[in-house]
Amino acid sequence: MSRRTATLIQSAFLIVIALISLVPVIAIFVGTFQDGNDVIRNGISFSIDLSELSFDNYAMLFTDSGMYFQWFWNSLLLTAVQVAGTLLVSSFVAYGFAMYEFRGKSLGFILVIILMTIPFEMLMLPLYVQVNDLGAADQYWIVVLPFLAQAVTIFFFRQYFLGVPREILEAGRVDGVSEFGIFFRLVVPIAKPAFAAMAILNGMTIWNNFLWPLLVLRSPEKFLLPIGLNTLLTPHGNNYELLIIGSFFSLIPILILFLAFQRFFVAGMTAGAVKG
Repeated sequence: MSRRTATLIQSAFLIVIALISLVPVIAIFVGTFQDGNDVIRNGISFSIDLSELSFDNYAMLFTDSGMYFQWFWNSLLLTAVQVAGTLLVSSFVAYGFAMYEFRGKSLGFILVIILMTIPFEMLMLPLYVQVNDLGAADQYWIVVLPFLAQAVTIFFFRQYFLGVPREILEAGRVDGVSEFGIFFRLVVPIAKPAFAAMAILNGMTIWNNFLWPLLVLRSPEKFLLPIGLNTLLTPHGNNYELLIIGSFFSLIPILILFLAFQRFFVAGMTAGAVKG
């Protein structure tokens, strides 16, 4: 009976935490049916006059939103490419640290750990100077390239790969499988939870990335969604209606990403934390 009571208390506590976490999402959803100026002027409130709600903001989004969907598509494409590239490059590096012995291995991994402690703001200025010297500004590849090898992702994959039995690798080599074949055909299927967890975390970070794209992208048609939404607030006028409904719609890709990989997420985070 005490165990049952403890389970009920735990479930009730988690439900309360989940509801509290959903309050901002529910609030912005309600705000999509209201006049944006009223929301900003009076603040978000759950005391709602149903007669004041309308679908005008939704009509504006799909008929007169300017470049919103161009920014949305830019962010979607860039996020997909960068997540795939980051998972590929970072997992390759981590696989090398976990499965091979080579000179400088310990020093290289120490540098990865040190890099985890350095905030991007310290690297931003020299990186920006290099971009300008190369004349590479306003190009999508310069948004993606500097961050393909993420220190945190490398560390996570390395810890996960340390738990993969080396006998699997030896069996693959005996069967004549190449090193790339061993990685893609034997190791990657085992590491699906790790890839799912890192896809979600990197996807959220990249989708919401604002500072670096703001520094290197100049053309409005190349803006990503966070930058585009920020341009709706100007000294000459503010489009709060599009800002609110556009912000709400920007949650959808991350929600889909989490739902697609959520069954692997907990397993991947737990295994990566304890292996090695």
